Amino acid sequence: MFKIEKMSDSKKGKREYLNDVETKDFTAKLNNYFETVVEIPIIKAGERQTIETLINEEVLLFAKYLRVEKRDWIPRITIV
Repeated sequence: MFKIEKMSDSKKGKREYLNDVETKDFTAKLNNYFETVVEIPIIKAGERQTIETLINEEVLLFAKYLRVEKRDWIPRITIV
């Protein structure tokens, strides 16, 4: 379902809303995606991990960099 909404005083935009069935389907597919295994080593041990774990580890490493606990932060994820 699309709704036209006011984005600012001079702009309007379309926004799409999902119904309950579409929301359940989207959530299930997203959760399955986060359980996909990637070939990026886990911080502590192992050669593979899920996308969910990888995201959590990257957040942890970035937070350590922001708190100056680490001198640099080099993301382990590259966009090709």
